[in-house]
Amino acid sequence: MRRAHPSRRAASGFALALLLLAGCASAPAPSPRAASGGGAIASEKPTPAVARPGGYYQDDGPGDNPPADLERIPDAEPKAEPLHRFANNPYIVFGRTYVPDVSGRPYVAEGIASWYGRKFHGARTSSGEPYDMYAMTAAHPTLPIPSYARVTNLANGKSVIVRINDRGPFHSDRLIDLSYTAAYKLGLVRTGSGRVRVESIDPANWNNNAIATAAETDDAAWWVQLGAFSLASNAEQMLSRVKVQVAALADRLRLVEGEGVVRLRAGPFASRSEADEAAALVRRLTELAPLVIR
Repeated sequence: MRRAHPSRRAASGFALALLLLAGCASAPAPSPRAASGGGAIASEKPTPAVARPGGYYQDDGPGDNPPADLERIPDAEPKAEPLHRFANNPYIVFGRTYVPDVSGRPYVAEGIASWYGRKFHGARTSSGEPYDMYAMTAAHPTLPIPSYARVTNLANGKSVIVRINDRGPFHSDRLIDLSYTAAYKLGLVRTGSGRVRVESIDPANWNNNAIATAAETDDAAWWVQLGAFSLASNAEQMLSRVKVQVAALADRLRLVEGEGVVRLRAGPFASRSEADEAAALVRRLTELAPLVIR
């Protein structure tokens, strides 16, 4: 039996009754727009909120008829969207004030990810959208709504892209709440939680992270090739893993497609000696056998 998940959902009169009767921990309801399963939608000034129990319990999990192949559900596709009118206002939960950051500054943090499933399937999120446990979404206390983030499981290197459309979790030891499918693709469903890295994504620069073709690479530069994959998804997973293991090369990693395969490369490097140093670093920090190419 998994332990109770930290509360994240907004309150209602019914939730208040539960709170009084059961003494449960709860999450905020600063706005009447927030349904019993939805996240907090704050007013312009931080407002203390009554809350309801939330999270996954022994009877939570996938629905009775989940999609046949959750691995094939595509990640969220980053795109420019207007910020929600209300969901990015400051709000208070358990006496703590949260101020969503809408500055557009890059966000990178490591911490514990948890997930929520069928107990909230169909309930309203902080964005006002219904929660879909089979979509690639997540709840975060302060990232803008809506916004996009890459989440990487630090235990296995698996990585997904999610759309932030909800608030929570509100426990000091939790960083992000994932949809059931996002947690499944990261390998976190059975454990209930796991340590992850969360990186915000700027949709305006998202095309810069797309897979390049072989013709788009600089033939005059030196490159370090870390692997070649028949499936782009495997290449993307390896890229996420190497980003964590070899942080010094994170900004130089790219995927290159050609001849039916996707290659993971680091570069470009101006000289052979630079490329050799990078290859040595990869060998020292990973189990890969990189090749220096031009």
